[in-house]
Amino acid sequence: MANVEVMNEIEAKASGLGVDLSIIDLDSIHLPPGEDFGVISDDDDVYQEENQEFDTGFGNIIVVDNLPVVPREKFEKLEGVIRKIYSQIGTIKEGALWMPVDPATEKTLGYCFIEYDTPQEAELAKEKTQGYKLDRSHIFSVNMFDDFDRFMRVPDEWAPPETKPYAPGENLQHWLTDAKARDQFVIRAGSDTEVLWNDARHLKPDPVYKRTFWTESFVQWSPLGTYLATIHRQGAAVWGGASTFNRLMRYAHPQVKLIDFSPGEKYLVTYSSHEPSNPRDANRVLINIFDVRTGKVMRDFKGSADEFAIGGTGGVSGVSWPIFRWGGGKDDKYFARLGKNMISVYETETFSLVDKKSLKVESVMDFSWSPTDPILALFVPELGGGNQPARVSLVQIPSKEELRQKNLFSVSDCKVYWQSNGDYLAVKVDRYTKTKKSTYTGFELFRIKERDIPIEVLELENKNDKIIAFAWEPRGHRFAVIHGDTPRPDVSFYSMRTAQNTGRVSKLITLKGKQANALFWSPGGRFIILAGLKVLNGQLEFFNVDELETMATAEHFMATDIEWDPTGRYVATAVTSVHEMENGFNIWSFHGKLLYRILKDHFFQFSWRPRPPSFLSAEKEEEIAKNLKKYNKKYEAEDQDVSMLLSEQDREKRRMLKEEWDKWVSEWKRLHDEDKLARQQLRDGEASDEEEEYEAKEIEIEEVVDVTEEVLPFDYGHEGLNVL
Repeated sequence: MANVEVMNEIEAKASGLGVDLSIIDLDSIHLPPGEDFGVISDDDDVYQEENQEFDTGFGNIIVVDNLPVVPREKFEKLEGVIRKIYSQIGTIKEGALWMPVDPATEKTLGYCFIEYDTPQEAELAKEKTQGYKLDRSHIFSVNMFDDFDRFMRVPDEWAPPETKPYAPGENLQHWLTDAKARDQFVIRAGSDTEVLWNDARHLKPDPVYKRTFWTESFVQWSPLGTYLATIHRQGAAVWGGASTFNRLMRYAHPQVKLIDFSPGEKYLVTYSSHEPSNPRDANRVLINIFDVRTGKVMRDFKGSADEFAIGGTGGVSGVSWPIFRWGGGKDDKYFARLGKNMISVYETETFSLVDKKSLKVESVMDFSWSPTDPILALFVPELGGGNQPARVSLVQIPSKEELRQKNLFSVSDCKVYWQSNGDYLAVKVDRYTKTKKSTYTGFELFRIKERDIPIEVLELENKNDKIIAFAWEPRGHRFAVIHGDTPRPDVSFYSMRTAQNTGRVSKLITLKGKQANALFWSPGGRFIILAGLKVLNGQLEFFNVDELETMATAEHFMATDIEWDPTGRYVATAVTSVHEMENGFNIWSFHGKLLYRILKDHFFQFSWRPRPPSFLSAEKEEEIAKNLKKYNKKYEAEDQDVSMLLSEQDREKRRMLKEEWDKWVSEWKRLHDEDKLARQQLRDGEASDEEEEYEAKEIEIEEVVDVTEEVLPFDYGHEGLNVL
């Protein structure tokens, strides 16, 4: 998207200068040596590595050993097999797959040379096919051609390696120690990517780091905020720090389109889709799972796009993303994908299937992990024309034991919502009426942490109400539902607890006729934004669920996105370049006060930097809560200082504006005085600047300019003429 915008800017500039780009050979344009015209390349070190490798001439060549030794009549077949394996990884140059032949026997020598377009592709091919088992007798041994030259230079006598002094790197969590307890966010606008502090006290963002052409599509924070990932043609990269944002690791994956981190940031999943040589074939998909710290490929998956499209649509070319869903909390112990009549669950110790086989579930349509425990919730639709009911099952991993099952009848659709602590599970069930001509919606509520996992059914007062949105309170026991007809549906709040602790769900309140189609809970719970996005033009209502009262109503016209900061103190609303007008973002307080507004042309992305869980113990947090008033005094004093500073700055601004005005008035009077003589001459010597020096008189003069006499004929016989 950014490349398209930049190209549009170039074309517009060329049009304004009267330059026809179609007749210019852009490849013939070369920058002067050492000149970058202010555009710093992300890949300077890559180009340097490539140049060094091309100086030796063999940086993009691999040697594959332990191939079958075959006669000339089988030469073409073997070459086809090798080419098929290695062309999936990168582009092999024309005529650049060579298998030497023994002149005496006219048989191959059991190894071959393969030359790729780039050294990165050669490195990836070596990494992916080392130890590849062609058959029982032939297991590939792959080396870079340059390695042979290095091996030949190994000295005969061993010498201890040079010991380098330890150089500590930047603490990647240092940004959490900000003295002002601020949060960071990243924005993308045009070709620029910026990381900024949210300095809400001073009512403005504070710049941290800015880079042009930092990514080719989007950026993405890791779940705990340690890394910022960027996307490039050669693959993905991660960056870290509080202010420097040095590149920490690259992950070679040509034409990567999508990425996803594991919840604990240990692994990075990358995805690419490649067009087949035969147009009738489906796109080929490559998925790599990297170790984030080492950059090593832990496992890869290949197949057609159709194989990875099961379970919904989204992502790229109909592929449901993320294809692999991570479970088991922050340990990154398990991940799973949906297949035909099965769920494949892998463990990260060996990156193989749990129990070496998939979980067989006939016609399984969807699944999701508990956010905190290795428990799968899976949905199976009705089978046999309704003779076999739909069901929702809870399955424990790795034992694959079914913990709970609920049969559902006359089901048209089903959707699962986990509460963030894994305490509750809500299953929204759309059911057919007896006539099958319409549907109605209800909820099956699972209490996961209670004995035998009891299930409660919740139906709305009006069964025919359409469910527009549902959201659990983070780390809480309440949930909100938008139901009814747009543009003014109702919003209801429920609690899984009651005053008598009877274990029954209870309704807290229903707000009638709200302009809302989306719900955004604060990360700490308690506060929620009832938002009317897109067609509802950015209506915002800040609601306190503890007090069941509205704190503020506001509007961010044409808002497309809303995101709370990780502490729940501030919230951002944004208008991205889906709309061409009013692009930019607003920062609000949790109770709905607009703090500041930033407008940006071609604004694409806003994302808060996530925070890891608190490092404080439960006892320390309890102690802070008890002594909150003591801490309040310190921060209230700081807030007062900032307020006084802002007031002083405001007064200084007004003083400067008044001085500028007085200066302009003085200059105008000086010019007026200089022109006094000229004005007097224009008035025949009359000095009439002052009102009392002259008297204004109005004189009316009438003058006959011309007189014309004309005789008009009159027809007495005209019908309808009445003469009185």
